[in-house]
Amino acid sequence: MGTAETAQTYREVMTVEPPEAATPVEAAARDFVFGQVWSRPGLSRRDRRWVTLTCVAAADSPHPIDAQVYAALNSGDIDLEEMLEFVLHFAVYLGWPKASHLEGVILRQWARIQQERGEEVTTRRPPLSNDTLGPNDWEQRLERGVKEFIDVNLTPAPGPETPYRHAGILNFVFGHVWQRPGLTRRERRIITVASVAICDSPTPLKTHVGAALRSGDITAQEMDEIVLQFSAYYGFAKGEALGDAAKSTQT
Repeated sequence: MGTAETAQTYREVMTVEPPEAATPVEAAARDFVFGQVWSRPGLSRRDRRWVTLTCVAAADSPHPIDAQVYAALNSGDIDLEEMLEFVLHFAVYLGWPKASHLEGVILRQWARIQQERGEEVTTRRPPLSNDTLGPNDWEQRLERGVKEFIDVNLTPAPGPETPYRHAGILNFVFGHVWQRPGLTRRERRIITVASVAICDSPTPLKTHVGAALRSGDITAQEMDEIVLQFSAYYGFAKGEALGDAAKSTQT
């Protein structure tokens, strides 16, 4: 891709003018990441954003987090409510402290966008209704959690023998989070695949990548693009492990 096309891809993705490349890293980011990765077919820009946001938020990189959150919101590819729902799913797989920082970035960048657009800056949000938390009948909730676990992972659900499985996996993660509106199951799979690849978790990596492919929610070709996008933002060594997990499912 030529320099003009690469610059245009940068503008479309980041919603700002591309800076001059003053270092080898900056030149590689311009020429490879925007010239060859973001411009590829096979995965929508919105899907690429989910992978990228997961990576930069997990990496604790202040400027990339700010820039990618701003770009996702400012472009209109992801709206504020979807972004806030992403924070909850991210928290489950990559931790609450990182999610807390991510949510703060989202709200600050949204205020910045409102200010730039000449809109009233709204920093306070109305409380959510408790109805959004799902059923409060514990037997019903756990029953739903078992079914959702099977539907998502395409494997039998674990029994409720430990706090991690009972309160965490069956009650909260699959009894609630995976069933929430705001993101599609496919989008939750993309975020989860990137998350478990970041965590170097062999069993969850194999389980979630395999289920994403076997379910048909993500095709083999789309997974290849996810691996490349992930590698650009979290490193090719971890990307290789993600790619190997995808290959093992297909053989």
